Amino acid sequence: MNGPSRPPLKSVTDTPTGPQAAPQVVDTTTAGEPKVAAEGVRTALHPDPQAGDGRYPVAWLRITAPRGATPTATSTCLCGRDRSAVGNRRVLDLIVDHTTHRDTCPLRTPQEGRAAA
Repeated sequence: MNGPSRPPLKSVTDTPTGPQAAPQVVDTTTAGEPKVAAEGVRTALHPDPQAGDGRYPVAWLRITAPRGATPTATSTCLCGRDRSAVGNRRVLDLIVDHTTHRDTCPLRTPQEGRAAA
């Protein structure tokens, strides 16, 4: 009870027997060589500005003092400290407190050698 066999087609190709490499995409949209930098830009004279030296910000002090308005300030730190102040005297006190916190913050000063000292 076999049905009639299919007639051979012209577009039938052989089935691959093993793994094959995927076709590589070639970008043909650009003409000529790609530009690395704009013309006239000096890149060899200055170090890479993105190259880090291991430092990163830990604490921020933001002071807003519009002319004729009451000054405000916020002091935040990655250790979880978050303080704010409104008014001349309190903003000045917060600036001093923020500066003091820089010396005592656990993220800026390692705690290992403190007990031995």
